Amino acid sequence: MATFPTTNRGNLRKLRAILRSPGNKTFLVTTHVNPDPDALCSQLAVALFLKVRGKKVILLNHEEIPSRLNFLPHSHLIKSVKGVTSVHYDAAVAVDCGDLPRVGDVQSLLDPAKPLINIDHHITNDGFGTCRWIDPQASSTCEILFDLFQSLKMPLTKPLAQLLYAGIMGDTGGFRYDNTTAKTHRIAAALQEFRLSPADYYRKIYESIPVADLQKFIRIMNRFEFFADGRIVSLTLSEKVFDSFSEDFDLKDSVFRFLRSIKNVEVSLIFMRIGRSKTRVNLRSAGVVDVAAVALHFNGGGHRNASGCTVDRPAKDVKTQILQEIQKALP
Repeated sequence: MATFPTTNRGNLRKLRAILRSPGNKTFLVTTHVNPDPDALCSQLAVALFLKVRGKKVILLNHEEIPSRLNFLPHSHLIKSVKGVTSVHYDAAVAVDCGDLPRVGDVQSLLDPAKPLINIDHHITNDGFGTCRWIDPQASSTCEILFDLFQSLKMPLTKPLAQLLYAGIMGDTGGFRYDNTTAKTHRIAAALQEFRLSPADYYRKIYESIPVADLQKFIRIMNRFEFFADGRIVSLTLSEKVFDSFSEDFDLKDSVFRFLRSIKNVEVSLIFMRIGRSKTRVNLRSAGVVDVAAVALHFNGGGHRNASGCTVDRPAKDVKTQILQEIQKALP
């Protein structure tokens, strides 16, 4: 079943060379800030793969893993970079990152002289690293890993299947988003041979909202703004409001899942005010507008239907400019 873009075939030889090098005994594996299920599952899956090959593995992220995702196999191995000033490793792997700064404070610990493997599915990936395995057609980084592990003759185990399945579920919205393909379903079926519990994963990822967070979520519901005859909807919040929610509640994901359900909405936006002069923007599209192109216009990136950017300007100004770009893209 393993298939991968022609552009990756030359990198398979490089990847094997890095894995086989006797000097590469310890691997540092990391992922992006504010990690989602695909990021964490692909990080853990790579760790299991490396351990099977006799490697030592260090799992280091910008922050602690959200407690709601502690159910993932071997999640206790992931540590925060906070307080870490140096780390000894021989080669590194960054998963689900469109560019290297996405790993946050882990970047300062990376040695540019050492091999860095970049495994990702973002169409705006800038090609960082000494070895790249990038497939923008894949639903998720975990889908890429399924193919890659087959190419490297890695036998599937139940913990590995659990991780790949949960990661794919996370990035496809429970197999509901447009990035869900026939291939995605075939891979899910192969993983399901291990008698997984999709309903249990779905509940833990999407249906475990603490009551206190739900009450706060209800209070921000009246802050939504509609534009372009209801085809665009946005929400602007301060970083303080975001931080007031517990780590067991993914506010951004919950907002977007709610906005997706509104009739006629084509593009959903969240503007997060960071201080007085910086704004983090997350964009989601129902498919008509390429929000990756919009984000790229502001030095961001991501996928056609899910992207983001950080702009060094106040939210009011950024909102005006981004709305203009989106309205130009609406048919």
